[in-house]
Amino acid sequence: MRRKSFEDMPCSVAQFLEVAGEWWSMLVVRDAFLGVTRFDDFQSRLGISRNVLAQRLEHLTAHGVLERRPYQDNPVRYDYRLTDKGRAMWPVLNAMREWGDAWAAPDGPPLVVVHKACGHPVDTVTTCGHCGEPVGPGRVSAASGPGDPDRVLMPPGARAGG
Repeated sequence: MRRKSFEDMPCSVAQFLEVAGEWWSMLVVRDAFLGVTRFDDFQSRLGISRNVLAQRLEHLTAHGVLERRPYQDNPVRYDYRLTDKGRAMWPVLNAMREWGDAWAAPDGPPLVVVHKACGHPVDTVTTCGHCGEPVGPGRVSAASGPGDPDRVLMPPGARAGG
């Protein structure tokens, strides 16, 4: 069953999901961040069928998240490397990891991300780009932006932060 496309929806979350919202996509991106680059390595680590993995890699490559680099000529085989667009998914992936650690890992985090400079675990902190103050639900508001000229995204009376 083919899911609905979000391609024409004027919403940045929907656009992200159009690229990376399929079940396996962020696990492929996770493994790419962990240094996995080859098809067989993705396949064996994820336990994903070869045809589904091929579709995910093709989709992520077509959307500029990964790039293919040949590493063998006969037959041609490729490494899959994160692009700048793919590396920009880091905060999303890290936030997903932290949510899973907090709400779905009763025995503790299965993976700890450590800051190389100081050796301590990394926590995602969202801050205001202007003043640097931490922000979160209840400390932000939302308004229609320039990408929503018809003001269709914000429901009447909507507020951000739950």
